[in-house]
Amino acid sequence: MQPFTQRVLETIQGIPPGKVMTYGQIAAVAGSPRGARQVVRILHSLSEKHGLPWHRVINAQGEIALTDGEARYSQAFLLREEGVEVDVRGRIDLERYRHEPETDRS
Repeated sequence: MQPFTQRVLETIQGIPPGKVMTYGQIAAVAGSPRGARQVVRILHSLSEKHGLPWHRVINAQGEIALTDGEARYSQAFLLREEGVEVDVRGRIDLERYRHEPETDRS
């Protein structure tokens, strides 16, 4: 496994319940600030195998990136179960729910 992939997996596994991170934020923490698309691919291909909390990863605008459908509904449901407020358009308040690994020890 490539070092960047390993760091992405560790970063995603470290997102606590009730918090979210963006694809770009994860890429930056993992050492590649411009690697958001790589994070998408890693998450898509490895989340089930590694039991990743995929639902805690959103886009830079604070929105669920998945298109309408069962996966989008599931992501919103799982986030709400953890206490994250998701509005009807799939938006999350990043100021309130963003996990900052360097400073957020919850």
